[in-house]
Amino acid sequence: MPTKNMEGQKVPEVTLHARKGGDWHQINTGSYFAKGKTVVFSLPGAFTPTCSTSHLPRYEQLAPAFKAAGVEKIACVSVNDGFVMESWGKDQHVNKVELLPDGNGEFTEQMGMLCDKSAIGFGPRSWRYSMLVEDGVVKKVFSEPNKEGDPYEVSDADTMLKFVAPDATIPPSTLLFTKLGCPFCA
Repeated sequence: MPTKNMEGQKVPEVTLHARKGGDWHQINTGSYFAKGKTVVFSLPGAFTPTCSTSHLPRYEQLAPAFKAAGVEKIACVSVNDGFVMESWGKDQHVNKVELLPDGNGEFTEQMGMLCDKSAIGFGPRSWRYSMLVEDGVVKKVFSEPNKEGDPYEVSDADTMLKFVAPDATIPPSTLLFTKLGCPFCA
């Protein structure tokens, strides 16, 4: 659950340890968010149901609409390590959203979004939220309501796109469930 309002504040500066193509890459968040317009969404964990079936895929799907609205980057932050985030990106066929692993939870904690999900065996994780960052400053945050479970009401891609481009035509959401090896799945 959020513990502070970051709107109007600089994005926290930490070093994230990401993996790309099997190699380690250090991402300084101060530099990463310093210039331009970036949409960020954060979620409890890679490979979890809502994150994998709705949250990440919809941002990936709407990436061209965000780009048309002047958004230069879309980033997904999760309190997972670089190996997990790299594998999740491959599993989800992500190429328009950059996955940022916050393995130690430092960025999430400094955002005031670190929450305890120990009751379900997750430990410290990110509260689900999205934000618009312009030139290193948080302009808008859509944080899920403080209620039990894993609310998913306002941090979605459609809500953020309506904020950055109120007149944008939003394509319908599509969701397709398949299982690897299933003879009935396309």
